[in-house]
Amino acid sequence: MTRLKQEREVALRAVEKAASLCEAVWAEEGEALALTKKDRSPASVADFGSQAVVCRTLSLAFPEDPIVAEESARDVTKSEHVDILKRLHTHVQRIYEGEEHEVLDWLRLGAHRLASRYWVLDPIDGTQGYLEGGQYAVALALVEDGVVQLGVIACPRLGDALSHDAAGQGVWFLGVRGEGAWTAPLGSYDWQSIQVATRHDAGGAWVEGCSPKRTHHAHHKTLAQHMGLAASSLRVDSMAKYAMVARGQSVLYLRLPKPEHATYREKIWDHAAGVVLVEEAGGRVTDQHGGPLDFASSYLLEPGGGVVVSNGSLHEQLLDAIAAGAESSESA
Repeated sequence: MTRLKQEREVALRAVEKAASLCEAVWAEEGEALALTKKDRSPASVADFGSQAVVCRTLSLAFPEDPIVAEESARDVTKSEHVDILKRLHTHVQRIYEGEEHEVLDWLRLGAHRLASRYWVLDPIDGTQGYLEGGQYAVALALVEDGVVQLGVIACPRLGDALSHDAAGQGVWFLGVRGEGAWTAPLGSYDWQSIQVATRHDAGGAWVEGCSPKRTHHAHHKTLAQHMGLAASSLRVDSMAKYAMVARGQSVLYLRLPKPEHATYREKIWDHAAGVVLVEEAGGRVTDQHGGPLDFASSYLLEPGGGVVVSNGSLHEQLLDAIAAGAESSESA
């Protein structure tokens, strides 16, 4: 690993600190302190704390680099959330000393726009899983000229097994464009190279998200059966799904929208780090039409495109099956 040496070291340090904060919040508070955002998704003390810590770490090393992150300080500064703000300050202070207003300033560092070079952060990908004691991830990526160059994903509750529950001791993943993909126990730097699996090696296993709201589970199952994969998926919260494909435990991760949500736009922080990890492990990531995900235009990906993640060898066949299904439904 020779490219982006400083960026890699800082990103790993930032994500490790954030993952530690998330687990500390869970150990002390569980799901007690969480709020519901305007889009009706949950956010916990750990979401805000993780973002503040990562942004602070990045700003110290790369003060000119913009950061695009999921959470907004506006949500935690509302009068009804004063207890969450106090707990946020308490947890972040254990890592970086600062007044309450300084912690909010660090949190606000994630409100920048895209640039020719920027960082993109999901402080907790899979907040619902986190709050339920299941899988979640802290995901950070560096984008240059619209291409993800570096990705770090920490999965504090993931182990060696293919599992949706919190049975693991924690692992993290690193992808560097042009150099490869690796994994190690969380907090360790004993990196081991990873690569995607063949259909046979992974036993036809495939993964998808848990939420029935926008995840088209029925369509996913039909496609998997058409491809001759396992009869049922493993449903997992967070970017751990990308990691499972990258390390060869799953050959496919589908994220296709339901018809009633066809114009829903995915967020770049839900995918950036996973894209470089899977691609550097030998896999492929596209929208459902076979096009690349766009990290140069907006924090929102193009509408209706879905996301298809595979071991690569299955990809064209799968895209053909998706297209054929779309044509059939349109002509019906």
